[in-house]
Amino acid sequence: MIFTVAVDGPAAAGKGTISRALAERFGFAHLDTGLLYRAVGARGGDPVAAARGLTPADLARDDLRTLAAGQAASRVAAIPDVRAALTAFQQEFARREGGAVLDGRDIGTVICPGAEVKLFVTARPEIRAHRRWLELGGDAAQVLAEVIARDDRDMNRADAPLKPAADAVLVDTSDLSIEAAIARAAELVAARLPRA
Repeated sequence: MIFTVAVDGPAAAGKGTISRALAERFGFAHLDTGLLYRAVGARGGDPVAAARGLTPADLARDDLRTLAAGQAASRVAAIPDVRAALTAFQQEFARREGGAVLDGRDIGTVICPGAEVKLFVTARPEIRAHRRWLELGGDAAQVLAEVIARDDRDMNRADAPLKPAADAVLVDTSDLSIEAAIARAAELVAARLPRA
């Protein structure tokens, strides 16, 4: 069975947590596409060369979940040649046998516009900043400023800006527990699965 779930949304909205849970629940493969961009940013040097030469070892780095890696990812993701270098990998992953869940910022709009399920997971900026602060620490006001700056960069870049696909279902996690958000997303996926 080929079945793609595209999960988009801004930083710290819960899309990664929801995507991993969906993959586990339905037995699908999971790809955190942001990790690809984080790895490119963390490699340093020429971002296009880094994207073209990405290896499994780059994706296994232990510094990819830092705030610095996230900021670097947002910067390199704005480079069209970097995006192009990573698109084919993502598209092949999405159409693998057995189903796939991909989470990122342009999965439903650019990478997999034909995905069987498209979710746009979001939350209010102050909620997302608080989650990020709980995860990484630091100065709470600075974390909020960085979340807002990243949203602006991601939503206003010329190439593949962050926005919901026209047919995506909005899942606002601002006032939902993790369990409730996962349950809502799982309902949406289950409703679209082919009947056996």
